[in-house]
Amino acid sequence: MILMDNVIIIKFGEVALRGSNRYILENRLIEAIRRNIRPFPEYRVTREIGRYIVERADGGDFDADAIIPRVSVVFGLVGLSPALRSRDTGIAALREAALISAREALAENPAARTFKVAATRAHKTYPLRSQEICADTGGFILENIPRLKVDVKNPDITVKIELRNYAYIYSRFIPGLGGLPPESCGRALTLLSAGIDSPVASYLTARRGAYVESVYFHSPPHTSERALQKVLDVCERLAVYTGGYKLSVVNITPTHTRLLERTPPEKFTILLKRSMLRAAELLAAKNGCDALVTGDSLGQVASQTIKSMAAIDHGLNLPVLRPLLGFDKREITDLAVKIGTYDVSIRPFEDCCTLFVARHPETKPKVSIIESIERNMPDLPQFWLEAAEKAETYEF
Repeated sequence: MILMDNVIIIKFGEVALRGSNRYILENRLIEAIRRNIRPFPEYRVTREIGRYIVERADGGDFDADAIIPRVSVVFGLVGLSPALRSRDTGIAALREAALISAREALAENPAARTFKVAATRAHKTYPLRSQEICADTGGFILENIPRLKVDVKNPDITVKIELRNYAYIYSRFIPGLGGLPPESCGRALTLLSAGIDSPVASYLTARRGAYVESVYFHSPPHTSERALQKVLDVCERLAVYTGGYKLSVVNITPTHTRLLERTPPEKFTILLKRSMLRAAELLAAKNGCDALVTGDSLGQVASQTIKSMAAIDHGLNLPVLRPLLGFDKREITDLAVKIGTYDVSIRPFEDCCTLFVARHPETKPKVSIIESIERNMPDLPQFWLEAAEKAETYEF
């Protein structure tokens, strides 16, 4: 009997294409995987040639069902595969492992009728070429599972053999989320609402390797505690992907009230969003964030026209990222469903941006007029400063 153990092969994408800073991204990726499997101290992450491996440190039974959900949500992974690892790389060991893998694949897909073997060699000094390994192990599978036939173009089952420092044999591939490792591309502060869009914007920003935290603008009594609870629940869901999440809750009622008193209705939304971004910029500076993120989608509502966004952003020092700019509502909704925030976001409790939308909001505001209105409210900057300084923090 050949000695084998069960492991998970982790495959990464863009990280492998990086140059001199690749080691930084690799370390971030390993840290994120280790953080996610921390509740299972008997497991560890090791390096292989072109791969990472999750293995049992104590040699015990490998519980793939417990580990896979924790690893598959790490940004930066192309995918992962439960595999057999053989320290014996001889052809007899490869035959035995390939047969086991084929039988496991057949158990998962009883209707399968065709298969192929695909082999790669990290070390070209191996005595057999890849084609010879495929022919030998494929023939062994045919001898032992006669119901299967070979189909190299469109097989029902593919048994893969990777010869690295050890031999890895598997037939299952679980797609990853892609992107870049957590906290490898700067820090961003998302303006998070109780709606569908901004949680998706937060997810996409984090997927590109940014450390993401959020700010929610609460305006009691205009907005309810149930709207705040929606946002808290969304952050708890986002933490699954980021390994942790920070939310700052800012009471914007004084600013909100002031704007309602002194602002023409058609300009209210533009001025409210300007105030939110300015308070957010102060908070971002306090928390060491390099950019602001919103859930705006071009043309979706009146405040998301090009002129409206230009008026809202004018005068800010930090860049405003809008990862959903080119998405339509269906695409955003589909992503929200995929990442698990949609069911929370559609609870019927609205935030202040949706409660006070004018019947005929302005779509082409002039910056000069907007800033003139603000100058007539010289106490606004103090409201922004106090809002940022008194933010309440939640950790997930």
